[in-house]
Amino acid sequence: MKKLAYPIMFIAIVVAFYGQTAAEKNVYVTVVAMAVFMFGMMRLSAKTPSKNKEKEEEDVD
Repeated sequence: MKKLAYPIMFIAIVVAFYGQTAAEKNVYVTVVAMAVFMFGMMRLSAKTPSKNKEKEEEDVD
């Protein structure tokens, strides 16, 4: 899934920037592209471990 997420996010950003350079800007395309990018970033960052995990576990004890 991770290998598929990077190209999808890259394409979403390219589409968002391309939509802004057109003479007639389409807000819906930009919003959808940014939503796809943010959803992808959320999915990728959810797998990153927290730096404070050890501290949180010590506080519980």
